[in-house]
Amino acid sequence: MDEASMYEAVTSRDARFDGEFFFAVATTGIYCRPSCPAVTPKRENVRFYPTAAAAQGNGFRACRRCRPDAVPGSADWNARADVVGRAMRMIGDGIVDREGVPGLAGRLGYSTRQVQRQLTGELGAGPVALARAQRAHTARVLLQTTGLPVTEIAFASGFASVRQFNDTIRQIYARTPSLLRTESGTKTAGAGADAGPALAAGIPLRLAYRGAYAAREVFDLLAGEAVPRVEEMTGEPGARTYRRTLRLPYGTGIAAVDEAPHAGWLDARIHLTDLRDLTTAVQRLRRLFDLDADPYAVDERLAADPALAPLVAARPGLRSPGAADPEEFAVRALVGREATVGLIEAYGKVLDQPCGALTHVFPEPGVLTGADDPALRSLAAALADGAVRLDPGADRDEAERALRALPGITARTAGLIRMRALGDPDVAPDGEAGAGDWRPWRSYAVRHLWTAA
Repeated sequence: MDEASMYEAVTSRDARFDGEFFFAVATTGIYCRPSCPAVTPKRENVRFYPTAAAAQGNGFRACRRCRPDAVPGSADWNARADVVGRAMRMIGDGIVDREGVPGLAGRLGYSTRQVQRQLTGELGAGPVALARAQRAHTARVLLQTTGLPVTEIAFASGFASVRQFNDTIRQIYARTPSLLRTESGTKTAGAGADAGPALAAGIPLRLAYRGAYAAREVFDLLAGEAVPRVEEMTGEPGARTYRRTLRLPYGTGIAAVDEAPHAGWLDARIHLTDLRDLTTAVQRLRRLFDLDADPYAVDERLAADPALAPLVAARPGLRSPGAADPEEFAVRALVGREATVGLIEAYGKVLDQPCGALTHVFPEPGVLTGADDPALRSLAAALADGAVRLDPGADRDEAERALRALPGITARTAGLIRMRALGDPDVAPDGEAGAGDWRPWRSYAVRHLWTAA
């Protein structure tokens, strides 16, 4: 989009572009999402930025009306296979917080200088600034939804010091952390000593999405795939809750997501043994529920095919769900649902505090290298030693080639893993006829066909 098109989107308050770009107002010093309900500023006072981090880096603070830090992510990061797209997926997963910029660069196969140059050149912000913007959003969520002491929130959000945390919050939100909490209007405002009960109920979250969202089809799929001990679906269609355990970098977690969609978000709750895992847990739920998709672009492209047009009209906003744990999905795709249940019972890690029917975390690949099935042993070993990478920044072509070289992995299984575990929006695992006309959204076309069938 050129700036004229972006200003037109701002003038019409077009929510389709929330998260795709941000605009800032020179006279007020704030930045917003395109759909901000405030009075449209004059064109000469508007500046456009590809990321919230770029706007923050140029001295603008977040609008308190539209909360631009809470928008869905750009669909580009899931679609793109280049270094910028891969880097953005890894930053979202918390790699910079855990391993620093050298760790991000090493995973991408580039030098830190090259990564800095490419991200800054295209996105207006380097990896540190992008991660910093993400930490600030995590901190705001914790400030406004839990009673944790401010000091604990600083480190749980990924900040290296309380001073850095305080300076960042003041710069981005023009408020101190304590004032930001007080103004939230939540019951946790001013809390501290009562953090325990608040966390026991889980951290409440709004998982934002854009456009239509076909929730029933997503929850139907997850209900059909759910395996006992690590997943469960409760409630009646239309009001179901999906719950599952998570294996995370610092500990474990239990996530619950409600089916009934609101105006642009799904309600969720996350219980964590270590709050440093919040950013990673949220991103994994976003990938599982395909919340950063652009349904406007997908539906427009697929509706141009006469064979798909009635399916698109019947299910607007149909998503292509991903996976909460890519390595887990790869194992499940190989061995099937019945064998997966046995693996969990034999090798799964028992939760320190089981939660209802959720009692286990899916086993790590290294644990499965002793399984009886030789194909499973081969896959588990490849995942454990890095011969097959399925992390958010993995090269999808390389991952598929490595998978297909393993015994027992068919072309269809490798394609399914690429679609779900790697979140590739342009995969046709069964080689459906006409798939070439559906690029770059073949995964969504296939999902329409499978759902209709």
